[in-house]
Amino acid sequence: MSRVLNCMVAVCPDMGIGKNGNLPWHPIRLSNEFKHFQRMTMTPTVEGKKNVVIMGRKTWFSIPAQNRPLKNRINVVLSRELKQPPPGAHYLASDFSEALCLLDTEDLAKEVDQVWIIGGSSLYRETMENSGKRRLFVTRILQQFDSDTFIPNIDMSKYNLLSEFPGVPEGLQEENGVKYRFEVYESTDH
Repeated sequence: MSRVLNCMVAVCPDMGIGKNGNLPWHPIRLSNEFKHFQRMTMTPTVEGKKNVVIMGRKTWFSIPAQNRPLKNRINVVLSRELKQPPPGAHYLASDFSEALCLLDTEDLAKEVDQVWIIGGSSLYRETMENSGKRRLFVTRILQQFDSDTFIPNIDMSKYNLLSEFPGVPEGLQEENGVKYRFEVYESTDH
C-alpha cells in the first residue's frame, strides 16, 4: 500500500538532533514544541484509527520509562539485536522495510492511519532517501547546541518547503530563550 511517510524531527543549525542520548538543548524544556510533536503524531485523520510511530531502539530507550509506550499511538521499535519487543512496545521489526510490511498485515492495515518516523538518525536518513511520498516536519532550532548525532541536510532537489500546513504553527516561536520555527517539507518524487 502506498502511504505518506512523515518524519518529525527537531534540528540545530548544523543538523544536530542529539547529544548523549538526549536532545541537544537538554535540560532546557521546549514544552510547546513537545506538545506540537504529541499533537501531530497522536492525532489521526480518520476516526477510529491510530497513528504509528516508528523508531530505532536507541530512540525508544531515550524516552523516559514512564512515558513508554507513547500513548494513543502504535509503537514500532526497530532493532536487529532484540528478539522480542522491548517492554511496552507494541511491535518489533528488524528493519524499516519490515516495519512498513508489518503495517500492511491484516491486523494493522485496518487500524493504522498516519505513519510517523521519530528517530534516530539512520532511520531519518533512510526515510529521507526513500522513494514515494514523504513529509518532513522539521523544528528548526535557531541556536547552536553541541550535538553528537546528526541527520543529512534536506536535499532541496527532492523536497519543497511548504508555505503552510494544517495544524502547524507559523512564524517565529520562542520558549525559555530558545527561538525556533516549524517547517514542513514535501517530497517532489511521488
